[in-house]
Amino acid sequence: MIADGLTVLLTSVGTGFFVAGSVGMLRFPDVFSRLHALTKADNLGLGLIALGVLVQSSTLAFAVKVGLVWLVTLAASAVVCHLIARDALAHEPQPKGANSDCLDR
Repeated sequence: MIADGLTVLLTSVGTGFFVAGSVGMLRFPDVFSRLHALTKADNLGLGLIALGVLVQSSTLAFAVKVGLVWLVTLAASAVVCHLIARDALAHEPQPKGANSDCLDR
């Protein structure tokens, strides 16, 4: 009973972070702001959903698999975010309010 409630709470909050990240991606003005909103919110949302699923896991093997999926997704999202930001920095105008000194390569 308590495990079910905790699962519902964690997955609901995680879903809320996914929605917030998606809204940020649609509403923010430039690539860099969108990446920030999307990667931060989605990584936290996935972590909360993974925790919610772990509460219901019946075996250690399943729990390890869920944890590994979360870790691989964290690593992949960091790499993809870096690649998108580097490409945008090379091909798009500077971010709003950016100091040109901090963006020199």
